[in-house]
Amino acid sequence: MAKKVVATLKSGKGKEFSKVIKMVKSPLTGAYTFKQEVVHNDHVKDFLKEK
Repeated sequence: MAKKVVATLKSGKGKEFSKVIKMVKSPLTGAYTFKQEVVHNDHVKDFLKEK
């Protein structure tokens, strides 16, 4: 399994994606949770803008 991931990153496609972590406040409890997702570099700002 690890060999497939390494082979994908070496092909150059891995540099086009970033792992983005956003802190979101719960309206019910007021506690913060973290939403994380792997998105294309062109869509990072869109991910951070959405609620």
